[in-house]
Amino acid sequence: MSSFRAAPRKGENFELSADLNSEYREKRKDAIKKVIANMTVGKDVSGLFPDVLKNMQTEDLEQKKLVYLYLMNYAKTQPELVILAVNTFVKDTDDPNPLVRALAIRTMGCLRAEKIIDYLCDPLQKCLHDDNPYVRKTAALCVAKLYDLKPELVVEHGFLETLQEMIADSNPMVVANTVAALTDIHQAAVAAGVSQEVFVITPTILNKLLVALNECSEWGRVAILTALSRYESPDDRESEHICERVVPQLQHANASVVLAAVKVLMIHMRHVHSENLMKQLVRKMAPPLVTLLSNPPEVQWVALRNVNLLLQKRPDILSNEMRVFFCKYNDPLYVKVEKLDIMVRLAGENNVDALLSELKEYASEVDVDFVRRSIKAIGQTAIKIDEAAERCVNVLLELINTRVSYVVQEAVVVMKDIFRKYPSTYEGVIPTLCANLDELDEPEAKASLIWIIGEYANKIDNADELLGIFVDTFTEESYPVQLQTLTAVVKLYLQKPEGSQGLVQSVLNTATKDCDSPDVRDRAYIYWRLLSTDPGAAKAVVLSHRPPISLPRMTVAPALLEELLSEIPTLASVYHKPAETFVGRGRIGVDSVQRKSSDLTDDRLTTQKALQTVAAGRQAENLLDFDDAGADDGQQPSGLAATTMLASTPAEANLLSGTSSNPLDDLVSIFGSVSMAPAAQPPPATNALGGFGSPIATSTPSVLQQPTSPQALQAPNDDLLGLF
Repeated sequence: MSSFRAAPRKGENFELSADLNSEYREKRKDAIKKVIANMTVGKDVSGLFPDVLKNMQTEDLEQKKLVYLYLMNYAKTQPELVILAVNTFVKDTDDPNPLVRALAIRTMGCLRAEKIIDYLCDPLQKCLHDDNPYVRKTAALCVAKLYDLKPELVVEHGFLETLQEMIADSNPMVVANTVAALTDIHQAAVAAGVSQEVFVITPTILNKLLVALNECSEWGRVAILTALSRYESPDDRESEHICERVVPQLQHANASVVLAAVKVLMIHMRHVHSENLMKQLVRKMAPPLVTLLSNPPEVQWVALRNVNLLLQKRPDILSNEMRVFFCKYNDPLYVKVEKLDIMVRLAGENNVDALLSELKEYASEVDVDFVRRSIKAIGQTAIKIDEAAERCVNVLLELINTRVSYVVQEAVVVMKDIFRKYPSTYEGVIPTLCANLDELDEPEAKASLIWIIGEYANKIDNADELLGIFVDTFTEESYPVQLQTLTAVVKLYLQKPEGSQGLVQSVLNTATKDCDSPDVRDRAYIYWRLLSTDPGAAKAVVLSHRPPISLPRMTVAPALLEELLSEIPTLASVYHKPAETFVGRGRIGVDSVQRKSSDLTDDRLTTQKALQTVAAGRQAENLLDFDDAGADDGQQPSGLAATTMLASTPAEANLLSGTSSNPLDDLVSIFGSVSMAPAAQPPPATNALGGFGSPIATSTPSVLQQPTSPQALQAPNDDLLGLF
């Protein structure tokens, strides 16, 4: 029976190993291709390392590339075996074929194994002085990779000085790669805290960079332009010279080169004092920026984010180009949003009619989010341009008459801002807004209409009826609506006290007793105290004159704007945030990760010790008791001062010993009950307002007599959590 059993399967790696050791060259090459294919899809072929390494010495350039690719992938896991390939690498750096020499030195730089680094220096020194420019430009980038692995080795062998000399190379691609390598090394040195500047751009180096700029590829031009942006001009003549030499790069087809050129111009225009030259540069920057909008949507969005920054610095760059930013039917929403923002920035008296006509069209689109933003843009235009405010209001009234729910609600919100900018100007609109009260179901729209009713309560005959609708549903509304209702009713009372006393007392009573928001309760208590103590002061506070709002010209701080303009082709200028807010500083290695984990452990230990300290203290100062005389009057301590530790409880033992699984829960469970007896109330005093109770000397408004506080009905543990 055993003779009928099938032979055991050896596995695919066994077959590949046999093919890699085959005597036929084509068979070995096919096997290497299969190995690379398996490696690409994620299969583990590291066991074939010795067999692949044997095929390294070959005249076939394609096979050599495949072997080098395999070595780069598995050098970290097999550092001992990589040493065996060193002789072949060194031999290949002397190969008559420059492609082989460049491939060898590039692969050695990519092998991030410490054991091979020391063998890299001599071949790298040879390749930096190679006759072929392709080898030299590859070796220049290899220096940056070596600096990332072992900076002291680069300094020791004088590679930095060699790179500085290579900036004068006759080949522009070598110059570009050298600049890219020096820039990368400079950034790494700054991140590591090296005091001495690694890449100093002198006037001599500047001239060499300007000469090489027009002859490089896109990547080379971006690298050189980035270096030019770091150069600090000693006088305005040199800044003018740099700007004139960089202007031709604005005509480049690559968007990244155009933005990098714009960055250099924006930085060096700070030192240009010639008005004529400044106008010429601004005029020449506009067409390339407009051309960027013919790119795919993703590139458009990046360009629009950068244009937004440029307009905050120089609004006149695209002052005549607003029609270019009109939204197309097939633009994605993220592009349309950026275009809306830029259109509002470019709006002026000469183009506001075209803008309003366009925004009115957008308000009839099917995309609800885009419609809301378009209506908001109409309001921003009204706030920005005083002469166009009436036209904007008329457009908003037309939109309100469409009776589309989300259009009406957004228009109400926008009208509130217009009233804040132009108080007592468009009061004729108020009846139309109030007539659409039933259309409102969103908190922001409701709060906006309530604010308008409260602000103009003396001019609205049925203001008490309108506000009464919201008072009746007070506890069901969201917190912003409750806050606005509370303020609007108080405004109504201060302007029409004779018919609204019952309404204000009702809303104050509801807000202090039935509302679970501390913000609403606190505001209600403040209003109650003001009304019961000094109505004149209440009127001065609640009905005080507020300055009109305005549309900020800049959405980022001036200092941050200058920093972002220096980072224009990067993510920082797209996010409108400094790079350190979303990118870790410096190189992140294993040691930094371990350091962070140890810091996290220290934080947990600190937290546990703090909780143990609280638990061990038998009495704590009552942080909520602001009455200094309480201790002298013989009163019982309250709050945390009245808590007592329950001795010999498991929770206390766990917490004090540091073995608690949930220290906060144990901390809550070991405290005893808290004395919640209400303080004695003084007799209510009367004042001019009659129904609003005593002055501020009382602990609660007298109209409530002695309200049962919701906190007093809670369990002691809940009260303790509330105090925390």
